[in-house]
Amino acid sequence: MMTALLQNAVLAFIGIAGGVAVGGGLVAFLVVLDIIPRLAQMTKGFKQVSWFESAIIVGTLYWTAADFLDWKWRLPVLVTCFFGLLTGMFTGMLAGALTEVLNVLPIMAKRLHLGGWIGWLLMAMALGKVVGSLFEWYVFGEL
Repeated sequence: MMTALLQNAVLAFIGIAGGVAVGGGLVAFLVVLDIIPRLAQMTKGFKQVSWFESAIIVGTLYWTAADFLDWKWRLPVLVTCFFGLLTGMFTGMLAGALTEVLNVLPIMAKRLHLGGWIGWLLMAMALGKVVGSLFEWYVFGEL
């Protein structure tokens, strides 16, 4: 009896420690790199910064509860596609804000001598992401 209780306590401690580490990393990512203000700048939504912050907090709490409570929704395919589109748009905007903050694309274009080809480079990156996502969804998904 005591061994099982000790084992559960150790597992709970490891789980909480992992959660704190991941949460701390996410907060450091958002704060140190100014992701939210940069996202607001890219979308010209300076007045809605508190909405961006609230959306991240509410989304985190919701999906944490959904994961812990093992919530499952049976939704029609079109509704699922709509939510997937919204998720992809958010991920793309967040990735765009991150690359903008770190100045990845200008540095890469300069070092690879691709100044005139930056539009094509962005299109190749976007299409590669879409094709890769569709391939993963088709091969490993429930399609």
